[in-house]
Amino acid sequence: MATKLFVGGLPYRTTKEELEESFAQAGSVASASIVMDRETGRSKGFGFVEMASDAEAQAAIEMWNGKDFGGRSLTVSEARPKA
Repeated sequence: MATKLFVGGLPYRTTKEELEESFAQAGSVASASIVMDRETGRSKGFGFVEMASDAEAQAAIEMWNGKDFGGRSLTVSEARPKA
């Protein structure tokens, strides 16, 4: 079952493709998205990556949480459902 991860602290210029390629180092990426501001069309600096399995999601968290990505420190955790 796929596990969705929250990725915070992204540089504003990061593309969906860059995010996907980076997380692919930890395993199979089912999907990746960057949240954009509706009014400006610019990145809000966070996104979501869906990993193919729980083990790959855990590997991605260990690989990227707290690490430098384009000059910013990432926060990576399992995504929580919307309240």
